[in-house]
Amino acid sequence: MAPPSPPPPATGAQYAHQFLNTALSQRGPSALPYAEDVKWLIRNHLVALADAFPSLHPKAALFTHNDGRAAHLLQADGTIPIHHGGATYNLPAVIWLPEPYPRSPPLFFLSPTRDMLIKPHHPLVDRSGLVANAPYLRSWVFPSSNLLDLVRSLSHLFGLDPPLFTRSVANPPAPAPAPVPTPPPAASSPAPRQELYSPAPRPYRFPASPQLAARPPPTEDPAEVFRRNAISKLVDTAYADAAALRTAREAEVDTLFAVQAELRARGDMVGDGVRRIAEEKEALERRLQDVMMATDVTEAWVAQNRKGSAAHDTDADGAIQPADALSRQMLDCTATDLALEDTIYALDKAVQDGSVPFDGYLRSVRALAREQFFQRVLCTKVNNAQQQAHVARMAARAPQYAS
Repeated sequence: MAPPSPPPPATGAQYAHQFLNTALSQRGPSALPYAEDVKWLIRNHLVALADAFPSLHPKAALFTHNDGRAAHLLQADGTIPIHHGGATYNLPAVIWLPEPYPRSPPLFFLSPTRDMLIKPHHPLVDRSGLVANAPYLRSWVFPSSNLLDLVRSLSHLFGLDPPLFTRSVANPPAPAPAPVPTPPPAASSPAPRQELYSPAPRPYRFPASPQLAARPPPTEDPAEVFRRNAISKLVDTAYADAAALRTAREAEVDTLFAVQAELRARGDMVGDGVRRIAEEKEALERRLQDVMMATDVTEAWVAQNRKGSAAHDTDADGAIQPADALSRQMLDCTATDLALEDTIYALDKAVQDGSVPFDGYLRSVRALAREQFFQRVLCTKVNNAQQQAHVARMAARAPQYAS
């Protein structure tokens, strides 16, 4: 069995995808200065460009504006192939993505080496290497315009009129395209000038851009320009409306979350109230059971005493008799206490009238008060004993009511 083949290396699109996922997901001071709602579109543009042109690699570098401001921006650095004179050449280029990209076009620069020159008075490239007059850049429409179509259109235009040529020690001949370094030609091969760039070993042909295939630069139909501007305006309006609608919906969602939290709090309060009501209901049911037991005891006592009251000759003293020894003792103690109270009251009247001397009054009151104290202590003890006996009787009758 043959050994397994090693995994294939990452393609340009895979590398671009990994790099851009890391670069565009950064937050804080190291975040790139692009709008959050278009970062996915920027990533798609660069990944598609790296997939079609593997020689262009996405990077992040420091860019200095004309006013001196510096910012970390994305760029696609490398070479773009052109087809000229039956051969394919590679032009060194850098594509910068400014802060408002993709709503604004990118900045396309040619980066010639020290042995290369920019063709003077080129219709698309100025002396600094900036590609400023390309029709695709002047007619940039968001969000349909992209980097892939831009590079294809420039590759087609530069193939018709190369913007770079190599230096020559003698009279310079007609401009020739230049990008991929190659060894100098052999001595047996005469050449009119020293070529630093030659056709690539694997020619790469690109189809003509739809915007540039049928007409020479830079004339355009006014109706087409108006249509593109109208589309751009409609797209911007749609994005603005979508952003406003999203803000309104987020506010509504926040309000609904607040209402939900309040309802949950009120639900907890209602649950607590229901629990307290259930506890109070149980307490009332126990109280009702006690009252029913006491009612039964009272009714039984009334029925029993009605049977004995049939005789009319019963005297008043015997109409009410203590039920037991404790009740009889309580009756005696209470009667003695009240009699002592009346005696003390009578002595007070007597001493006020002068019938009883004051020293005799003090001795009598002291003796009566002592006796009254002992009677009240005895009443308290008897009362406690009666309560214990009552509880014992109710406990003995509890199984009857529970069933």
